[in-house]
Amino acid sequence: MTSQDGKKVLITGANGFIGRHIVCEALARGYGVWAGVRAVSSLAHLPQDRIHRMNLEYGDPQALTGQLSQFVHEHGAWDYVVHNAGLTKTTHPRDFFHVNAVCTHHLLEALARANCRPRKFLLMSSLGACGAGNQDTLRPIGLDDPQQPDTVYGKSKLMAENHVRAQQDFPYVILRPTGVYGPGDTDYLMEINSIRAGFDFAVGRQPQHLTFIYVKDLASVVFDTLENAAITNRSFFVADGDVHTDAEFARTIQDILQKKHVFRLRIPLWLAWWACICFEGVGRLTGRAMTLNSDKYKILRQRNWICDTGPLHRETGFTPAYNLRRGLEETIRTIETPQSNKQH
Repeated sequence: MTSQDGKKVLITGANGFIGRHIVCEALARGYGVWAGVRAVSSLAHLPQDRIHRMNLEYGDPQALTGQLSQFVHEHGAWDYVVHNAGLTKTTHPRDFFHVNAVCTHHLLEALARANCRPRKFLLMSSLGACGAGNQDTLRPIGLDDPQQPDTVYGKSKLMAENHVRAQQDFPYVILRPTGVYGPGDTDYLMEINSIRAGFDFAVGRQPQHLTFIYVKDLASVVFDTLENAAITNRSFFVADGDVHTDAEFARTIQDILQKKHVFRLRIPLWLAWWACICFEGVGRLTGRAMTLNSDKYKILRQRNWICDTGPLHRETGFTPAYNLRRGLEETIRTIETPQSNKQH
């Protein structure tokens, strides 16, 4: 791993699950790190003595431009900007478009206006920005396939991608990771805890075909694509290259937990739909963003989450350090020994 002494990177959404691992990877590579976080965000999972904190005013383009102009005056432009900040669930779908798309547009414009143009800009998008894969043939979703997202979240990420592609002020990379898991994740933690308690719930009569990427491998891909001068204005799917059914995923967790008996139940899609609608209604009444909602139902309904990672492997030489089992073992070990969940 080469040192990047003197180089600077801005990482937005730095205090989130993925963001904190990107910060760790940047520090390990010798970058000066500026963490874009909200004023109310907790920095408990970040090495605060090794990073610089910035509360960027995404919602106010003029104020944001002023912040970046001041930064350039004091430090010069960042070498790289990793725009990882985003919204994954909300009680108001319009918030997806404001946070994921409009704020991305504001950041892009402010970087240009403030003469804070990075060598390369990376957008953390999602496989959800592409839409459902063919459920009959299970053909992997390809980079040349038309993007037709069917979730509000996916549509907002596609809009963010379009903003990045439309600007011409600096080169860019767009990453579309598939299921990201690892220490600090809460979504897959729910399934781990359910299996630990002896229950495994799946949705739909037919199995889901899933792909994954361990969060540390994703963080490595971020800088491998940024540092490779030959990679500009490109998009990539990011996954470890393996395909698993939902049942195989659950059994791997069960095996690692050494849980002998697990009650398995496949919930019909119609019942899952009702559950998601009910939880969404509760969320609106209480003002809490619920994990189960109408957007989540469309994700649960999709059977084909396979994507073509060939371009990433060919153009970067990326080989994952973690397969699913090794990644889950490390994740579960971290859960069982919380004191080991420190930034590395």
